[in-house]
Amino acid sequence: MRSGNEPVTARSPLRLRFWLGMWGLIWAVAGTAAFSLAGRPGWAAACGALALIVTVDLAVVLHHIHQGPHYQPGPDVPPYEPPRRR
Repeated sequence: MRSGNEPVTARSPLRLRFWLGMWGLIWAVAGTAAFSLAGRPGWAAACGALALIVTVDLAVVLHHIHQGPHYQPGPDVPPYEPPRRR
């Protein structure tokens, strides 16, 4: 059943985005180290740039998580207004 206010009550998967970002950061740092040791400076720079972008994204996600329920509502916030009985 749709209530019509789904964009207002939508929940953002910030914690999932955080953990996926951490996974990507680990791989980007590992790629930077591996390509540096292998003598591939171009690929190492690309992985380093990706690691920097992921770090900035993680900082933004953490900022939104710490702002509280306005950005990340808990389980006590219903996903939609219950239908009114007639």
